[in-house]
Amino acid sequence: MADVVGERAAGRSTRALRAEGALATITTEPESPDRMRRVLEQALVFAGAVFAAVYTPSEDGERLCLVESAGIPRTLCGMRDGYSAGGHSPAAEAVRGGRPVWLGSEELVARARRVPARDFSLAALPVHHGAGGCLLAVGERPGGASIPTTASASGSSPTRSPSPGDSPPADGDGEPAPDAFVLTTDTGRVRVGDGVLDLFGLGPNDFDGRVETLMGLTVPEDLPSVMSVVESDHMTIGERELDFRITRPAGPPKWLRLRGRLLPGAEGRPARLVGSVADASTLRTDVTDVARVQRLATALATAVTVRDVGKAVVAALRGPLGADRVAVAELESDRLVVVVLDPAEPDSWPDLWRAEWRAEWPDAPVRTMPTLAAVLREGRTRIWPADSALETSLAEVGPGGLAVLPLSAGHRTAGACLIGWDTPHDFGADERALLTAAAGLAGQALVRARALDAEHELVGMLQRQLLPRRLPRLPGAVAVARYLPSTAGLELGGDWYDVIPLPDNHVALVIGDVQGHSAAATLMGQMRTALRAYAVEGHTPDVVVSHANRLLVDMESDLFATCCYVEVDLEQGSGWCVRARHLPPVLRHPDGSTEIAESEGGPPLGVMDRADFPMSPLRLRPGTVVALTTDGLVESAEADIDEGMDHLARRLAAADPADLGRVADGLLGRAPRSDDVALLLLRYEGMTSRPLRETWTVWRVPRAVGHARRFTRRTLRSWGVGEDLDAALLVVSELVTNALVHTEGQVRLDLALVGDRLRLAVADASPRSPARPNSIGREATGGRGILLVEALSAAWGTLPVSGGKQVWAELGTHR
Repeated sequence: MADVVGERAAGRSTRALRAEGALATITTEPESPDRMRRVLEQALVFAGAVFAAVYTPSEDGERLCLVESAGIPRTLCGMRDGYSAGGHSPAAEAVRGGRPVWLGSEELVARARRVPARDFSLAALPVHHGAGGCLLAVGERPGGASIPTTASASGSSPTRSPSPGDSPPADGDGEPAPDAFVLTTDTGRVRVGDGVLDLFGLGPNDFDGRVETLMGLTVPEDLPSVMSVVESDHMTIGERELDFRITRPAGPPKWLRLRGRLLPGAEGRPARLVGSVADASTLRTDVTDVARVQRLATALATAVTVRDVGKAVVAALRGPLGADRVAVAELESDRLVVVVLDPAEPDSWPDLWRAEWRAEWPDAPVRTMPTLAAVLREGRTRIWPADSALETSLAEVGPGGLAVLPLSAGHRTAGACLIGWDTPHDFGADERALLTAAAGLAGQALVRARALDAEHELVGMLQRQLLPRRLPRLPGAVAVARYLPSTAGLELGGDWYDVIPLPDNHVALVIGDVQGHSAAATLMGQMRTALRAYAVEGHTPDVVVSHANRLLVDMESDLFATCCYVEVDLEQGSGWCVRARHLPPVLRHPDGSTEIAESEGGPPLGVMDRADFPMSPLRLRPGTVVALTTDGLVESAEADIDEGMDHLARRLAAADPADLGRVADGLLGRAPRSDDVALLLLRYEGMTSRPLRETWTVWRVPRAVGHARRFTRRTLRSWGVGEDLDAALLVVSELVTNALVHTEGQVRLDLALVGDRLRLAVADASPRSPARPNSIGREATGGRGILLVEALSAAWGTLPVSGGKQVWAELGTHR
């Protein structure tokens, strides 16, 4: 035996010696589970094993217990977490006999029924150190793993010679074999054999030694899988096998198979990935690739809409099957509503389909295709070879062969997928299996997507009910708004906007965002209503926002809101801005320059009971565009808010403000969003004819009404109003008298002439509106004034103004 061992030791490879040294450290280094696992992983590499474990005796010596393991899960190779010390397991026999036990695959199957009938081989090696124990190693190659026959303190135990298949094709420092490669992981430099270069279509002079050059030829769909193998940070010790595609100048992509093993660095050297690359086109068929079904399942799992499902099915089937056309359609009543056509050109499809064409969404009535209707009723995949007797509308889809896949989930058929070939096509068993699997996956995804589409429609309808149905027409300005819900979920968002017309040609622009979703939508509706109510009451912008803040605090909600409130005087082109921790307005001036109207703001609404919301002035020239938005438009994972606001300002500067709707659509874009987006734009044009206005403060003095009439007479004469002067003076007398008699505090008289309409208004501090009497007796001493105003005026009414009211009347004039 010693002679035999000596002969084996004399012929040991460098790799076996390194494995022996690695295993010797188990007994020479201090006890550490991490250290032991790392050494076992090294043993996997050097020995060409798939599983390695250390067993030690229990305290009573009755069992051998698992201490540490590495490699594939032990259950895959039939290993247990413990063995009886007196049993007939290889581990027990190695410990009792003090010698290694070698078992091939046939012996393993015969001795351990739990071991799968695969090409496993096992080595059980006694540990002659400390309490003793056993090292178990399992390999998949015939002849077992090249590991030492015993593990001792000296680490110089004899080994079994590795079989030729144990060494990876490029596990050396010399030139790799023709089909092999060696990748240095820290530099990305790779040495490849001439055969690998031929597979990639490169000559020796065309390759620069960089792994990125080879990865650049990989089909983009397969690149993440290749990177997961090439990047060692994402790999564990052990072997990897991967099929991937590379592009070619002509023809379909070529399938290659990569096998590799990560070798950890030693003695200051970096880790290396060694392996081989082979042409997989002779080893596999595209349609039997389980990975393609898995990719289809992954794509369908993330498909949100019905159209997403159709695109995923087309991408997964047309290329691998070499089909000339694929159609995915929904079944609605007795009609097939086509979701995706590939190719999308109408000339590629039958005449009936072209006759029913609706842009790129044709409708094909099922009743005109009885064969298709029968397939949908049966719910079973049907395949017809070339020249089958089919109705013309189906035969023209696939003259060389046609496959119809009912897309079903449970007992419900949600749609169909039609796949056609122009040249005769043979349908193998593997191809039929792929079609059946794809139909099942797509059917479930289609039913789910239809439900999601319905929920999206419901969400959109609810959202539209919470937001303004239309924006008002404004004198001297145009406003447009857009709202886009998040594409990441179905919950209602908290973004809102509003345009509020105010008296005297003022308008309030409001945009806000309630933190969160679902419940935030309810709070958003409440905040929008509250801000509109406070604004219509006639409060200044800071008071409006302050009232909304107190309301939200009193509601004791866990949510808070941000808000930007801008009030614009459309006559003067001036405005005031109040921010509650919201994004500032972006102004586009008539010369095309933009600025972010930075202004001091207050805290978010609902955070502090007592908070100040300062007002910042704005100056608008005719042609100025005011843009208000929420953070969903300017904030993303790639850019912070400041960068997003700068980008928004640049895009607004480049836009043509003549078509404000197109500007809004261009600013939103079409990219999927993880947050809701609200956008409000106002283009200030200036009023062509400004109203004439004058104001008079009515003092509470004995001749106050007379002073008001005298002010009114003087003002109207300066405006050229003389014919209707008496009626106007009588209305002013009645309104001022009512205010002085029935209210307290300041009284203000406002006169305005807009075209041929004269507006007379009296504001006071009482919120109580005057009541029109139903009837007045002969002896009544009051109540006739409001009837007189009604008789002389074309219209009259009241408005809330800053805690009080304004009673107004309009008269027609002749100038």
